[in-house]
Amino acid sequence: MPKLSIRDIELADKHVFIRVDFNVPLTEDGTEITDDTRIIATLPTIEYALKHRAKVILASHLGRPKGKPNPKYSLRPIVDRLRELLDKKENDYNINVGFAPDCIGEVASELARQLESGQVLLLENLRYHAEEEANDPHFSKSLALLAEVYVNDAFGSAHRAHASTEGITHFLKPAVAGLLMEKEITYLGKALENPEKPFVAIIGGSKISGKIDVIDNLLDKVDTLVIVGGMAYTFQRALGVTTGKSLVEEDKIDMAKAAIDKAKAKGVNLLLPVDNVLADSFSPDAKTQPWDTSKNFPEDWQGLDIGPKSVAAIEAVVATAKTIVWNGPAGVFEFPKFAVGTNAIAHAVAANKTAISIIGGGDSVSAINQAGVADQITHISTGGGASLEFLEGKKLPGVEALTDK
Repeated sequence: MPKLSIRDIELADKHVFIRVDFNVPLTEDGTEITDDTRIIATLPTIEYALKHRAKVILASHLGRPKGKPNPKYSLRPIVDRLRELLDKKENDYNINVGFAPDCIGEVASELARQLESGQVLLLENLRYHAEEEANDPHFSKSLALLAEVYVNDAFGSAHRAHASTEGITHFLKPAVAGLLMEKEITYLGKALENPEKPFVAIIGGSKISGKIDVIDNLLDKVDTLVIVGGMAYTFQRALGVTTGKSLVEEDKIDMAKAAIDKAKAKGVNLLLPVDNVLADSFSPDAKTQPWDTSKNFPEDWQGLDIGPKSVAAIEAVVATAKTIVWNGPAGVFEFPKFAVGTNAIAHAVAANKTAISIIGGGDSVSAINQAGVADQITHISTGGGASLEFLEGKKLPGVEALTDK
């Protein structure tokens, strides 16, 4: 990894500012956490800092409070859950997790000053201040004054140049990667720069517009590119097949044609669905029929999943791969009837025990969890937007800002 990590620096008795991603789903009233995956993902970094006797200050955003305090987006409910999770670890020290009602100002400063080695302070939502998203230097400096060391473990926010991800690093050095950030950079970086071959990428989801740059970048690197999900219908239109009421981005058909041409020129195996499951309406209990994609779709029907022949073709290329990157579902997997293709991909990726498998994007991660195979995947990325921008080959401000090794 090209950046310094938390392992490379001295932490004992230092105030360590850790930018985490605690942007977790809460109940409607904002009092209870409904999914603590993101908190669990950053525990190794917090644990590491505590074991090395750091005075830990945690900062995160939650939701979109639009630059002012809103109780619905308070990080307060996370304190108890974090304490529970840390206490479960059978540590040889007592975990004390405090809470600051603001992320800057006199109270936050005083609570940070009072921290002892091996204690944790969670700051209130960074986005209660509009200056966070504006990457305001004064706000960045106020955050930096709380600590002596900066650690970024929030890969999910690394594609944003905000005060707590980029601005703070101008005032607080060293700026290093947490263990989760390190893992993300290592796995995604290896897949793009030095992948073991054959390299298979599976790109799905509803729209080509959000992923055309990913497709373009991957075509320079992969042996096989699999296109599934709603975006596949735009590709099918580019090949001259009508697709009924299926989701198609009319203004992106030329982009799909260009990708098909590039795959040919590069000698990349571009795998598009050969059959689909068509539905007579967009609903969980719609009538369905199998359909060969070489034929024009019936006018009033729409594709909501890939069919069994497409599944078999994907399973075959995935089985021989040495590097697999998957981002985006194969169908409307929220409806069980149309989750068959997505679940089949999840099981196929998990079944290949010799490949490095990397899953990115919220829906693919949900699919992996739904299929019950998360523990059989090499790396599940915590950053949907960040992992996509990384796969596009973009520089992520939150990563670039870290101190080089």
